[in-house]
Amino acid sequence: MTYQDTLNWMFSQLPMYQKQGKSAYKVDLGNTILLINHLNNPHKNFKSIHVAGTNGKGSTSHMLASVLQEAGYKAGLYTSPHLKDFRERIKVNGKEVSKQFVIGFIKRNKAFFEANNLSFFEMTVGMAFDYFSKQKVDIAIVEVGLGGRLDSTNIITPEVSVITNIGLDHTQFLGHTLEAIAFEKGGIIKPSVPVVIGETQKETTAVFKDLAKTNNSEIVFADKSISKAYESDLKGSYQAKNIKTVIQAVKALQQKGYRIHQKHLERGLLHVVKNTGLLGRWQVLNDKPKVICDTGHNREGLIHVMNQLSKEVFDRLHIVFGVVNDKDLSSIIDLLPKKATYYFCKPDISRGLDAKELKRVFNRFGLKGEAYNSVNEAYKTALKHAELSDFVFIGGSTFVVAEII
Repeated sequence: MTYQDTLNWMFSQLPMYQKQGKSAYKVDLGNTILLINHLNNPHKNFKSIHVAGTNGKGSTSHMLASVLQEAGYKAGLYTSPHLKDFRERIKVNGKEVSKQFVIGFIKRNKAFFEANNLSFFEMTVGMAFDYFSKQKVDIAIVEVGLGGRLDSTNIITPEVSVITNIGLDHTQFLGHTLEAIAFEKGGIIKPSVPVVIGETQKETTAVFKDLAKTNNSEIVFADKSISKAYESDLKGSYQAKNIKTVIQAVKALQQKGYRIHQKHLERGLLHVVKNTGLLGRWQVLNDKPKVICDTGHNREGLIHVMNQLSKEVFDRLHIVFGVVNDKDLSSIIDLLPKKATYYFCKPDISRGLDAKELKRVFNRFGLKGEAYNSVNEAYKTALKHAELSDFVFIGGSTFVVAEII
C-alpha cells in the first residue's frame, strides 16, 4: 500500500471520534491493553508526561516538548487531532513520523487490527508508542485524546500528570457537570506521580485533591503557585495560563533530576513553533487585512479567543465560521460578536454541520451573514470583501482551520 492507501484504509475502515462522533468512543481500555501486549509493551521503554484537560492541552504539550528539546532531551510528542497530515500526531524533536513507518506499522499489524476491531485512536496510540520506543526517545509528551480515565493513552505511568482545566465539553461521554468531567480527566492521576493542575476551579478542586490523596500523589495548582510571567511565540493572552502550567510541570521534572535550566525554559517557550511545528493557535495568516485563525471551538476555548479578538483594532470584522453537527450552538452563540459579517461554511467531513443550517440558527440570534459551499469559498469571499484595515477571523472548528492553513 502507498501512504495515501494506508491513510484511506485507516480513515474509512476504523471508527474515529473526530470524524464520526460518539460511535468511535470506547468505554474501556481492553483493546488498548490487548494491542500494547501484541506490540511487546513499547510504552515501558521511555519516560513520559501525560497531559489532559478541556482546553490548552495541545499548546501545553507542544510547549513542554519545546522546553525539553532545548534542554537536550530527545522528546517524543503525541497529540490529536491533526490539521493537515496524520503524521502531525506523532513527532520526535519536532520531526513528523515518516510515511514509511506509518505504512509499515499498518501493514505488519493490519490483520490484528481487523481481527480485534480496534478503533482508529487505539491503533494510532499503539503506533505512537511503538515509534517512540524504536526511536529511543528520552521522554514523550502524551496528550489525552478524550477524557482521561478511559482514554487509550491511559496505560502509561508518567513522570508527571498534567491537567490544564475543566470545561463542559464532550458531555455525552464524560458527564454533564464539571465535577463529573474532572473525575474522568483526573483518571490519569497515578500512584505517587506528581500532579499539576493548570487552573483552580471551585467545582473541581476537591475532586482533584481527593484523587491525588487516594493515589498518594503530590498536587500543585499552577495558577496559585507560579507568579512570574514568561513570553512565548504562541500568541494570544489565553496562553498565559498554559505557560504557568508548563513552568510548574518543569519544576516537577527538575525535582526528579531532569537537567532543565532557566535558559532552556525561556528558549523553549519562545521557540515552540520552530521546535515543534505547532499550527492554528492565534496564527497570523495575513497582515493587511489581518487574518487570524484559531482552533478554539468549545465555550471555554472561545471565551479566551473572543477576549483576544476584542483587543484587536480594526474597521470591520469578518468571521469565517463552521462547526461539527453535534456542536451545542446554544453553548457558544452568546460569545460571538453581533457587529461582524459572517461567512458560514461546512468543514469537509461527514460530521460537518450544513452551512445553511448554521446560518439559520445564527441569524435567529442576530448574527448576520451568508452560507457558502465550502470553507475555501467562504474564506476567499471574506478576503474579497475585506479592506486593508479590516480583520478576518477563521474558526469554530479545528477542521475549518485545517482547510485554510
